[in-house]
Amino acid sequence: MIDSANKSEPMRGKCLVLGGRGFIGSHLVEALLAQGYSVRSFDRPNVTSPLHGSHLKHPNFELCEGDFVSEAEVASALEGCDFCYHLVSTTLPKSSNADPVFDIESNVLGSVRLLTHAVRLGLKKVIFVSSGGTVYGVPKSVPVTEDHPTDPICSYGITKLAIEKYLQLFYELHGLDYAVLRLANPFGEGQRLHASQGAVAVFLGKILIGEPVEIWGDGSVVRDFIYISDVVDALLAALVKTEGERIFNIGSGRGHSLNELIRAIEKVTGRVADCRYLPGRAFDIPSNVLCNARASQGLGWSPEVGFEEGLEKFVTWLLNHPEKNA
Repeated sequence: MIDSANKSEPMRGKCLVLGGRGFIGSHLVEALLAQGYSVRSFDRPNVTSPLHGSHLKHPNFELCEGDFVSEAEVASALEGCDFCYHLVSTTLPKSSNADPVFDIESNVLGSVRLLTHAVRLGLKKVIFVSSGGTVYGVPKSVPVTEDHPTDPICSYGITKLAIEKYLQLFYELHGLDYAVLRLANPFGEGQRLHASQGAVAVFLGKILIGEPVEIWGDGSVVRDFIYISDVVDALLAALVKTEGERIFNIGSGRGHSLNELIRAIEKVTGRVADCRYLPGRAFDIPSNVLCNARASQGLGWSPEVGFEEGLEKFVTWLLNHPEKNA
């Protein structure tokens, strides 16, 4: 929840949302339009929004298609914008170690080019969505604070951290303002049920249609799940905030094991899960829960929707949109 008592008046302008047709991006685009910003959404061709898409006809909305690895297309998308939300990643944690060179070339180089053009075009601020689940590596203590050592065990986390460092460098060299949000594990309406990541959505999708749920390890892995509306509130707060700390954990501050997640889904849906336990994976961190005290103090933000409440909202939305689980 954004603390309105500590919130200054937002700076209206034009926002570029890189990844605007993704799960988080779609919710963010709608929220920015509701706040009175003009929005340009940038995404690959043939990517469809997981939401209803009512914003497509909004007079302050503009769709821009292109590829993040194309410097010319990204530069063109930045033209005329005041702010940029960087939600794009070309890799996933579980696949990034297979080709670190591609991870670097597409994500790190692409982001540095983005920042170079942001400086050239005079953007006011870049907000980058980083990964609270991978940049810290195996936590030495839980909950994890922003000052915790950063020792990623997958290329995905290393590239996220590298981009954070380049944001700091461009701030020091050129005065380009920025904020980094290290997200926990977001879930909620519009999350793709058949994707390669997002335990809540993937498990929920399989349980609803009676398919086996594959769990890597014994199910004791603990994750911090954060509901999508809380994520969007944090992203909006980061746009308003212009001084002080620039790196924030965005999580619920509570952990749930995968086995607890299964039981919660069974309770909400009334279905029984068919779980298949597989050998654990080397890049799976045993426990990751984020401390959100800095975000509470610096952004005036704290999560408002509890895990069970968010899960119920997600299930209700899916039952009202059966095509999303087809």
